[in-house]
Amino acid sequence: MNKLLSIFLTATLLVSCATVPITGRRQVNLLNEQNLMSMSLTQYNGFLEQHNTVPDYDKRTKMVKNAGEKLKVACEQFLKSQGKSSRVKGFEWEFNLVEDETVNAWCMPGGKVVFYTGIMPICQDETGVAVVMSHEIAHAVARHGNERMSQQLLVQLGGATLSVAMNEKPGYTRDLFMLSYGLGSQLGTLAYSRAHESEADKMGLVFMEYAGYNSEAAVDFWKRMSEQGGQKPPELLSTHPSDEKRINDIREYIPVAKSYAKKK
Repeated sequence: MNKLLSIFLTATLLVSCATVPITGRRQVNLLNEQNLMSMSLTQYNGFLEQHNTVPDYDKRTKMVKNAGEKLKVACEQFLKSQGKSSRVKGFEWEFNLVEDETVNAWCMPGGKVVFYTGIMPICQDETGVAVVMSHEIAHAVARHGNERMSQQLLVQLGGATLSVAMNEKPGYTRDLFMLSYGLGSQLGTLAYSRAHESEADKMGLVFMEYAGYNSEAAVDFWKRMSEQGGQKPPELLSTHPSDEKRINDIREYIPVAKSYAKKK
């Protein structure tokens, strides 16, 4: 039985292997992305029902929506140029700002983006918003949440499909989804790996440049974020470590990001 399970898992891993845009890293996603998008829509609508969205006329909401529309176009254009349009197939983008003092933002499968008002003072302006949004969109495009859920389901349920997991352990699976996609709650979050963070940083810088933003603003943003630590780090910092090495890595990659944009 163990031998058969091993053969099955090996075959699944081979079939599910894909290459992340820009970095070229090989990744394993065991879950169907379309199913995750369907699940994300349910969780996203439920989240919005429980939070007050900031009206469209608010200048902060305007910054979120303006940056979102520009980055949406830039992301799709870039992926098309790389033959990777399938990464955003089925995406129905939405950008919202909710009243919540938590320093956080996230992007679900399908392009559902939410910013919390708590992060807006650190963003300062639309370019700062673009730094955060491009990074979160990059996590979704790179399917990092799928990777994290796949790893956990492999450990807990032997690599069960999403539908099986929902039938056998619906509460656990929903909680795992929330944790994997960074929805700040009493559950906390499931931290991204350093490899995921590095990929999201690099991809985000490229998306920023493609959208016409100056990616150099990312250095100043993450410096401001690093100053928010204190006794209880912001939710975003708990999963997005901000240290001097990371800032230096971002600074070093900026010329590469700019070179992508020059090839448009």
